Amino acid sequence: MNQTKTILITGVSSGFGQALAETALAAGHKVIGTVRQASAARAFETHASGNAYARQLDLTDTSAIANVVEDIETALGPVDVLVNNAGYGHEGILEESPTDEMRRQFEVNVFGAVEMIQALLPFFRKRRAGHIINITSMGGFITMPGIAYYCGSKFALEGISDTLSKELAPFNIHVTAVAPGSFRTDWAGRSMRRSPRQIADYDALFDPVRQARLEKSGQQLGDPEKAAEAMLEIIECDTPPAHLLLGSDALKLVRGRLSEMSQQMDTWESLTISTDG
Repeated sequence: MNQTKTILITGVSSGFGQALAETALAAGHKVIGTVRQASAARAFETHASGNAYARQLDLTDTSAIANVVEDIETALGPVDVLVNNAGYGHEGILEESPTDEMRRQFEVNVFGAVEMIQALLPFFRKRRAGHIINITSMGGFITMPGIAYYCGSKFALEGISDTLSKELAPFNIHVTAVAPGSFRTDWAGRSMRRSPRQIADYDALFDPVRQARLEKSGQQLGDPEKAAEAMLEIIECDTPPAHLLLGSDALKLVRGRLSEMSQQMDTWESLTISTDG
């Protein structure tokens, strides 16, 4: 029987966070979830298992993160697993999207995750144990027109996760970047921020992409409950992977992208090595 763990998940009121919380609670784990609204916190703590605890936290409130994490460790910990799930998508052609939207995208998807990690690492290092799971995206490997800010944030979190896994290996602290494909969450629905269209030159390229994304929202191939089961499997694993793709679409698209990159490297190999002194 697997050991019961204390799992801290950011953003448990919807999407992957909600699915993972339910799955972990059903498996007997203790789950601490962060939410932005007091009403959501109260609702989460009514879970029938009696093992659900909530803390109200906005990840853009940098000054609050360390205090909340210290309170969790003192009152509810020690935390075994941190799951950085909270985040959202931004859709918009780059030329049409204000950079304030990019700053907000990175503030939540990247800075919030990093600050949660920094707040928990002293406790993990002291115990020489811990597991950090960062929910990234296949958009951290591949790109599509109209989600430059989102992909940029997920590329960043992938790179940070990979580097962090090397820094923390000596302390028996694992880091896994989980990159889902298209799943039936709120990502393309109410959780998506969309910049208004302004420049007609982009109509033919992007309008069909935006329309298709809206129409497919809620009908994607991926099942969030199955994603939660997969994440719980790596949480219970002694040697979890540094990277994990979720979904056959993610596997196909990322493999295709890696193949294209390899072919391009081969094509330009002579120019690449020509710069050696």
